[in-house]
Amino acid sequence: MATSLPPPPPSERVQRLRSLPTIREQCYKVFNIVEQQGKGDYFDYHPENMEKVVDYCLKIIQRDYGTNYTSIPPHGRERHFEVNGVPRIPRLLQTWHSTGTCSSLEATRRLVDLYVVSVLLDAGAGSKWAYLEAKTGQKVGRSEGLAVASLDMFTAGLFADAPEEGDSDEKQIAGSGNGAHTVQAAGLQRLSPDSLAMAMQVHPDDNPMDGLEGRAALLTRLGAALEEDRYGYFSGPEGEKIEPKAKRPGFMLDYLLRHPATKPAEGGKTSVSLPALWEVVIQGLASIWPASRTSLDGVPLGDVWPCSVLSSSASAATTTDLDASDVPSLVPFHKLSQWLTYSLMEPMEKILGWTFTDAEHMTGLPEYRNGGLFVDLGVLVPRKSLLDASISSLSSSSLSSGEASATTIPRLLPSHPAVVEWRALTVVLLDRTASAIRSAAGNLKEEELGLKQVLESATWKGGREIAAQLRGAMGGGPPIAIESDGTVF
Repeated sequence: MATSLPPPPPSERVQRLRSLPTIREQCYKVFNIVEQQGKGDYFDYHPENMEKVVDYCLKIIQRDYGTNYTSIPPHGRERHFEVNGVPRIPRLLQTWHSTGTCSSLEATRRLVDLYVVSVLLDAGAGSKWAYLEAKTGQKVGRSEGLAVASLDMFTAGLFADAPEEGDSDEKQIAGSGNGAHTVQAAGLQRLSPDSLAMAMQVHPDDNPMDGLEGRAALLTRLGAALEEDRYGYFSGPEGEKIEPKAKRPGFMLDYLLRHPATKPAEGGKTSVSLPALWEVVIQGLASIWPASRTSLDGVPLGDVWPCSVLSSSASAATTTDLDASDVPSLVPFHKLSQWLTYSLMEPMEKILGWTFTDAEHMTGLPEYRNGGLFVDLGVLVPRKSLLDASISSLSSSSLSSGEASATTIPRLLPSHPAVVEWRALTVVLLDRTASAIRSAAGNLKEEELGLKQVLESATWKGGREIAAQLRGAMGGGPPIAIESDGTVF
């Protein structure tokens, strides 16, 4: 029987827009224009307020970590599982290892399984939704609530294939059962908005969640992507025949171990190329993104959008295939893909001892907490064009400290060019903030306080805290509300 050949790779320009270096390159093009003019199409730029951002962030770092900067963990999904001081992931690992049959490689596969679905569920849920954790009695909202909910769904087997009749709980946990604590293509494809709503305790009136249908669709498309496995990233351990319906996100570990760029490193460790992991995430999961997104050469690009700063003809709602003249105006962000990559690196490093090379092109995450920090502290001040573009408004005492007279919070779609401009500027401002924090903390080297640590300890946390200070009575949301469909933010 003839074996099917892998599909041809995407066009060169599609590959370029999926590459990590292009994210920073295009964002800096936007920033350079805005910096030169002192304004963009939707924001005025006030660099004199960057000192406020750096001071605010440094105080948060020193409040939480003192000057022990090397103790700051990386930005990743694992932090959200630690909400309220409960060591959920260590306890889960202990449960697996106590069986005596779960290797470190299999434990990491399972955490990759969990983190993939958890990150894809991690788009903004809105300020009204919260999850009641049965084990602790704690009610948790936002990203942490989504993390805890995803963990409960994972351990309940919601994402796994149906267990075989007669499989014991011990057999499931050990991994010898058909269901086990795993994420499998068949289990994901069984999900529906209703089943997800029930598991996440969503109620349209009492506990509403933004973007529920989008989340469910992402996970079912993930199941289809795993089953199809067009490029062989999820084929599983060498020598084992894995049925398509049983393919798992965690099988990417086996692909990475076989990758020609993976080499032995000092101290018995394994050196893995970050671009190899990025390829799995950005190409292996490309089909999960909505087909309505910006397309090029017939390929939906994911989190890539036209930016009006780069082209006056850039459209706010491009859903058809672009021609060559539109390509220079496109700005890629791949926020969820980068958030996933940051999150997956951590268990690979901690449990397997892997080290990653060529990771310098990863960027800060252009989402509403990081971006909101710069609006709330007056570095980016929304212009009238942004306020006029709002699809609805929320009452507020203040839009930002830079524009205290504002009385409404604008609400925009993720595709709107104002949001694209905001996100592009955020990527560059995060680079500048990290560099300035290192200087203010005593001329630290990047190895001592990297971007991942700044995102975790300062900018994301700072964005949330300043939002709570300014808009706590309204739920502590961002200064610009995003109409979430569950697939971008």
